Amino acid sequence: MESVNSAVETLVQSSNTLFILMGAIMVFAMHAGFAFLEVGTVRQKNQVNALVKIMTDFGFSAVAYFFIGYWVAYDVTFFQDAETLAQRNGYELVKFFFLLTFAAAIPAIVSGGIAERARFWPFLIASTLIVAFVYPFFEGIIWNGNYGVQDWLAATFGAPFHDFAGSVVVHGVGGWLGLVAVIMLGIRKGRYRAGKLVAFPPSNIPFLALGAWILCIGWFGFNVMSAQTLEGISGLVAVNSLMAMVGGIIVSLLLGKNDPGFIHNGPLAGLVAICAGSDIVHPIGALMIGGVAGGLFVWMFTIVQNRWKIDDVLGVWPLHGLCGAWGGIAAGIFGSASLGGLGGVSLLSQIAGTGMGIAVALIGGGVVYGGLKIVMGLRLDEEDEFNGADLSIHKIESISED
Repeated sequence: MESVNSAVETLVQSSNTLFILMGAIMVFAMHAGFAFLEVGTVRQKNQVNALVKIMTDFGFSAVAYFFIGYWVAYDVTFFQDAETLAQRNGYELVKFFFLLTFAAAIPAIVSGGIAERARFWPFLIASTLIVAFVYPFFEGIIWNGNYGVQDWLAATFGAPFHDFAGSVVVHGVGGWLGLVAVIMLGIRKGRYRAGKLVAFPPSNIPFLALGAWILCIGWFGFNVMSAQTLEGISGLVAVNSLMAMVGGIIVSLLLGKNDPGFIHNGPLAGLVAICAGSDIVHPIGALMIGGVAGGLFVWMFTIVQNRWKIDDVLGVWPLHGLCGAWGGIAAGIFGSASLGGLGGVSLLSQIAGTGMGIAVALIGGGVVYGGLKIVMGLRLDEEDEFNGADLSIHKIESISED
């Protein structure tokens, strides 16, 4: 009997390791989606830079999270011998890989906002510092119960802050960090003339669409596999992700007046918003959450670009920052049993936790980007910006005419 129990335990553990490994691979693949979404949106003279930023940000983020960030968030290090690390089929190592792909999404989000005029090394250093310290600080508070904040929220408002897959922890923090970076960086040359917006059309709609599709597919690993074990897997998460994505598509089509940029970002807005409550809301609630997010993105992207003159190239603040905040709050609304959800969530806790995530991003971003702006400078000079980041930084163009 003991050998049978041991065999069953090994099978369960190995299955969980494979499960979370597949999730890590799916979310890792989403970084290709970030890359192609940016490549298709920026002008041709900045396409190489978009691809290089996403790749190098991931590499530096991996090292920062391995040695510092994961330690800050979960008080876990990897300084043991390989035999110790390989115990339980190496589940803890693969869990790190899975959570790394979330952490590395922060620089990938910011990258879209700062495109076309950012210096390369200062922002690579910023990405490293954010993944090492800023993001894991809030991640640990929400997902590991650090500093007793979740216990305080539960005691005060009846439930802890609920963010199943990172509407606020990942997307909200990334989007609000992006806003800080975009404002500090300033407006691209020629973007506004005589106070009016000058259109910089996307360079490649098929690449933009490809990026959106890769992200949509990978998001089912992002959300469903946030359960982290086979025992915790839920079809509700999958269908809620689907319905929120669909809601984002439909509303962005209707409000975006057939614009392909809005239509392909609409599903991403819905998916950002559903992350927090994907495990507790009803599918009809998920459809509504995604629809509101799709409308919020179209509306706020237009206001940000035309009225407020904030040059957020891919709209990372409306898409990730605002839709992420909406998702955190929406989990407290549609997750309640009275609206068909599973309950166990507090709207006041959701508001408080969302506000905390925004505050951490704004303060952390101010320190990191502000410090680097003083020490190194953040922006390309005018001639390099005119020539494009591809030639100025990487000495090569994306397409050879020879």
